[in-house]
Amino acid sequence: MPELVSQTFESLNSMSLSVATTRMVLALILGALIGWERESSDHEAGLRTHMMISMAAALFTIIAMELTHMRADNDAELQIDPLRLIEAVTSGVAFLAAGSIIITRGSVRGLTTGASMWLAGAIGLSCGTGKGMLAIIAAAFGLLVLRLLRHVARQKETRSKHGG
Repeated sequence: MPELVSQTFESLNSMSLSVATTRMVLALILGALIGWERESSDHEAGLRTHMMISMAAALFTIIAMELTHMRADNDAELQIDPLRLIEAVTSGVAFLAAGSIIITRGSVRGLTTGASMWLAGAIGLSCGTGKGMLAIIAAAFGLLVLRLLRHVARQKETRSKHGG
């Protein structure tokens, strides 16, 4: 039984548990910022969704990094391709994002929310690999696009409604 417990709770090989935890917390915080913006704009996929996507992507990345440090038996050949992880996270998040897109009577809604979900996944991947500054910059740019350009789009709508 002690061996079962020790193998269930093995220490990480590629980083310390505190580093992994910090990376996931950063992903949660940055995902929350993007999700808060979506939620404050009354979009369906908001705070919790973006936090979960970002943290899950970070966790998948940490797991992939752990797999690259996994010891294989002498007879077994272990092949690790970290790019497959990025492809898997990207397609998984794209599936979720596609679910947020609604087409009714020629009108498309949810594209920006879907794109922000995809960004949350990329932010999580960045956090998981330890590229926290890159994740912060991406989150800042994402928030800039979501907030600033929403005002530009509203001004354009107002002008077109008033004929000019």
